Amino acid sequence: MRGIPSLITNIRKKVFTEVARMAYDGGDYNKAEDLPYVIVPGDSPLHRESIFLERAIAGERVRLAMGLSIRPVQTRSLMTEGMDHAAIAQQYYEPPLINIIPYACHACPTKQYRVTENCQNCLAASCQQVCPKGAVSFVNGKSQIDQNKCIKCGKCAKACPYNAIIYMERPCAAACGMDAIGSDEQGRAHIDQLKCVACGQCLVSCPFGAIVDKGQIYQVVRSIMEGNQVIAIVAPAFIGQFGKDSTPEKFTTAMKMLGFDRVVEVAVGADMCTIEEAKDFLEKVPKEQDFMATSCCPAWHSMVEKLFPAQFKNISMTLTPMVFTARLMKKQFPDCKVVFVGPCAAKKLEAIRETIRSDVDFVLTFEELQGMFEAKEVDFAAIPEGDSMREGTAAGRGFAVSGGVAKAVADLIHETQPDLEIKTAGAEGLRECRKLMTMAKAGKYKGYLLEGMACPGGCVAGAGTLLPVELASTVVGRYQKEADEKSPLASAYRDAGEGLD
Repeated sequence: MRGIPSLITNIRKKVFTEVARMAYDGGDYNKAEDLPYVIVPGDSPLHRESIFLERAIAGERVRLAMGLSIRPVQTRSLMTEGMDHAAIAQQYYEPPLINIIPYACHACPTKQYRVTENCQNCLAASCQQVCPKGAVSFVNGKSQIDQNKCIKCGKCAKACPYNAIIYMERPCAAACGMDAIGSDEQGRAHIDQLKCVACGQCLVSCPFGAIVDKGQIYQVVRSIMEGNQVIAIVAPAFIGQFGKDSTPEKFTTAMKMLGFDRVVEVAVGADMCTIEEAKDFLEKVPKEQDFMATSCCPAWHSMVEKLFPAQFKNISMTLTPMVFTARLMKKQFPDCKVVFVGPCAAKKLEAIRETIRSDVDFVLTFEELQGMFEAKEVDFAAIPEGDSMREGTAAGRGFAVSGGVAKAVADLIHETQPDLEIKTAGAEGLRECRKLMTMAKAGKYKGYLLEGMACPGGCVAGAGTLLPVELASTVVGRYQKEADEKSPLASAYRDAGEGLD
């Protein structure tokens, strides 16, 4: 649903905008009690059966946008409950990151075949004939499936000459490559947090907007307003996310208008990552391990750790581009605060790891940053151009799309060892990533460099993006071609990574 304006995207933007505005306007979090009435004005509901329900959901969205947990339905509490704990510039994310607002969930049907009105009551009755459990019968002149007997084999759907039988699956569950979404006692979606890797694909797939991630917009703005030197490190997928007028030069101006001290391309860290992963691969494969997997995608990283623990050692120990860039900034500006701005929900959990939380102070998605632009009324068409971001190479910028990481590493090795064959394999989407690792576990990828991307399409398909995936990939491709340098070996920071791990 990314790139398609809807009531859901509009509500999310309103929430992020109002939370940012509250933070900029003095930071009195007690005003949060009024925000549901700002987000859902008037006295008539737009999409739910009651305006009171709409405002209750908006209230939970505000809490989550400020990093707070959902309130239990069965007890009375103020919307600002616990905000004194969250409304500080030093607040870290607290799991669970991905949450379902129970009374926003539609309790969609789960994995079932249904007969539609296209049924013609045909004489062949093929659907009934092929059903191994006798679950299909004629009722009032139409075929009907007894869900208690149905084993979901799909033979009836294949046999119907009118395509009158459809398969229905809860969209969030279908999008979850970890099979982490089940149902509670009332049939509403429920996330098994032990399985969840916070990729956020369920979030962007829910047609009712019931799934929401926690945010740090308020904390970022308060850090800026308190006078901290706040540096934004921006993932290469940012290009084009904020409209056709949001050139890199105007983007840096816009970020300064929000209060950021400076803006740095995370492509710089991607170049460092490429160099280190190339070294890692040459040193370890196949001498120490059968294959090596890329380290960049935190949801892929978590998936391997949870489902393939014996193969976890095969993931490169190289720092991710986010961490490389953050440490570079902390080295240059020891007292600064670093905000990673990107497309990925899972980066929020990566940033709270004990080994990383001192490097990355905050994480924002592009969608959340858009709320900050709205709060400050930034008009990209009207603002002047600022500094250009030209330090990242084409290889580093290519990390934003599926296949870009493995290509960057393989190309770099070919630069120094042109006769060495580098075999690569990749997967996008966690279900495909699981298949890739299953094959690797079985020994099918000896000597390979494997790339896993949790989001189909790569980082440009992350849960926090604003553009349609295909358009975002195209724009990133153009951005790559505009880079001053192609190879990480031409980067001014080619040797900087050694001192940052």
